[in-house]
Amino acid sequence: MPSGLAALLDDVSIIARAASASVDDIAAAAGRAGTKTAGVVIDDAAVTPSYVTGLEPQRELPIIWKIAKGSFFNKLIILLPAALLLSEFLPWLIIPILMLGGAFLCYEGAEKVMEKLGGAKHGENLESPIEDPVEFEKQRVAGAIRTDLILSAEIMAITLSEVAAEDLLTRAGVLAIIGILITVAVYGAVALIVKMDDVGLHLSREGMTEAGRNFGRVLVNAMPHLLTTLSVVGTVAMLWVGGGIIIHGLHELGILFPEEAIHQAQHWVETISGGLSGVLGWLTFAALSALLGLALGVVIVFLLHNVLGLGHTEEHGEAVH
Repeated sequence: MPSGLAALLDDVSIIARAASASVDDIAAAAGRAGTKTAGVVIDDAAVTPSYVTGLEPQRELPIIWKIAKGSFFNKLIILLPAALLLSEFLPWLIIPILMLGGAFLCYEGAEKVMEKLGGAKHGENLESPIEDPVEFEKQRVAGAIRTDLILSAEIMAITLSEVAAEDLLTRAGVLAIIGILITVAVYGAVALIVKMDDVGLHLSREGMTEAGRNFGRVLVNAMPHLLTTLSVVGTVAMLWVGGGIIIHGLHELGILFPEEAIHQAQHWVETISGGLSGVLGWLTFAALSALLGLALGVVIVFLLHNVLGLGHTEEHGEAVH
């Protein structure tokens, strides 16, 4: 009996060590994949606050929670199984799907830049009167979840491309971890952003000290600037990530020139910039990727809106595709 118990304990120990190693592998792979999805996450966090613009303050957090639940469903119920099936049976499709997602990001980013420069506006029209608040809220949540599905698909595809060589369990664990952590981070940040002005207003009126009231006024005054900054950062992130995905995808498909040319420019900047070589080199790569993404996005916008005549019609402040 003692020897049997010892053997059993040895088996349990081996299983525990194997499980621990598997967890470590998943955590390490999730860390690598998480850094690759940063640009899309920034864009997601920057875009989402617009979906509660124009709505009653007391509805902001419930709407964000509805969108967050939709995001969890998108990532864990729809995209995770699809990604695992894709990696098992059609792994060669990962790069083309990534490139399609990258082209979409370039299109979205270029469209925003063109609108800022005076081009025709497409998508949501927040200035339209809200005739039916309940229906408007439903449409806004549905639109946000559709947008989240596209961005989530890009996040999961990027993650999958980073862990394609891992075993099925590790891939599943990494996709689940990235999906959960990113959703919590994005919508937690969005909730803080959209309620910051309410917190500031409360502090400015009810603060117990002058310093507290001044801080509240700073928060209120900072909100428009923060939202503007988020919009700019989100647009740049879309173009940078989209362009980078296209460049890498072309390299994987045997078209080497774009990525090699950008890396040469990056290397030249690093050579002449001394102690700032790492930062300036990365900025060079990101900027050139964004410029390529912008150029590709402008072409896609022109083809869709001017050649194919595909656009958006406005209804109750929401774009109808």
